[in-house]
Amino acid sequence: MIHVVLYEPEIPQNTGNIMRTCMATGSKLHLIEPLGFSLDEKHLRRSAMDYVKDLDYTVYPNWKAFSDKHSSGNFYFMTRYAKKAPSDFDFSAVEGDIYLILGKESTGIPKEILRDRLEHCMRLPMVENARSLNLSNCAAIIVYEVLRQLDYPALSRVEAIKGEDWLLD
Repeated sequence: MIHVVLYEPEIPQNTGNIMRTCMATGSKLHLIEPLGFSLDEKHLRRSAMDYVKDLDYTVYPNWKAFSDKHSSGNFYFMTRYAKKAPSDFDFSAVEGDIYLILGKESTGIPKEILRDRLEHCMRLPMVENARSLNLSNCAAIIVYEVLRQLDYPALSRVEAIKGEDWLLD
């Protein structure tokens, strides 16, 4: 299973978009407090749309509570300081759950968490004078890279709501 972990997210719209991505991909979302917003904020509801009711998510009071509960998981960290792209990892060879961890918008994931896990840190390649991409875009990119490598398990490849031949009508 793919898990998306947001370390102290600050912007409700980003978290709402990530909630939508997680629901649409069958990924579980983990939110590590403190959050920079209330989970019932109107901006969060708007970006997450009606997908939240079908979303599998858990909120943790801090990093220790999260990491203690999931100590046997395979953790991968998105950070601008990494030296590998997501495509440099072979997620198809990973046994067990995959946790994709993204930091808060303003400062990312603390060095104390990353320092001993450098071999599992990734960054999205971009031009030299760009610091980062939007958090929800980063989450979507790395979730879909993992799914691509796993051949999109349990995901529909056709339009199921309007019908796969809707364009032909």
